[in-house]
Amino acid sequence: MLPHYYTVKGEGEHEIVIQKSRFIAHVTRAETEEQAQEFIQRIKKQNWNATHNCSAYLIGEHDQIQKANDDGEPSGTAGVPILEVLKKRKLKDTVVVITRYFGGIKLGAGGLIRAYGKATSEGLDATGIVERKLMRIMHTTVDYTWLGKLENELRSSIYEIKEIHYLEKVEIETYVEEGQTQSFVDWMVELTNGQAEIREGELLYQEISIT
Repeated sequence: MLPHYYTVKGEGEHEIVIQKSRFIAHVTRAETEEQAQEFIQRIKKQNWNATHNCSAYLIGEHDQIQKANDDGEPSGTAGVPILEVLKKRKLKDTVVVITRYFGGIKLGAGGLIRAYGKATSEGLDATGIVERKLMRIMHTTVDYTWLGKLENELRSSIYEIKEIHYLEKVEIETYVEEGQTQSFVDWMVELTNGQAEIREGELLYQEISIT
């Protein structure tokens, strides 16, 4: 699992008009090629009367799956420019379909490359980008006498409280970046004079909004 990576926030749509042609960017997250293809087919079905539905996707921790489709536009003028924007933004697990409704004015190869690149960039910005950080959930159990101090210290630290459980003792769940768990344990032990019971929980990605 990667310590962190960038992807899109969710599903989004954004339209621009260039020389009377409408370019509509459809963006979503896809973690498998099957999910990416399903999204592309759904958009094509919705926009069956469009002149073109060009697409590209980048999937896998090491961008193992990369596909670009010009859908009838001159070779290399649509799918590849979309894919290049995804690569330039260092995005993973992302699929983009650009639907074009031709407006009567030909753009030429250079114009098409610029148009599909611009539509992709603006579509990504409108959808939003997130950074996914690999986090370990740390469970700290203490007597209630320590709650005030620990909560104050945590809220002014680099760590983020996920949840507090008020049971027989109080249990604080904290997001800790993978690789920093020992530092966190040492800090908790010091803060509580060794009175805390600390255990590691699940490993998961926490999403931080970038745009």
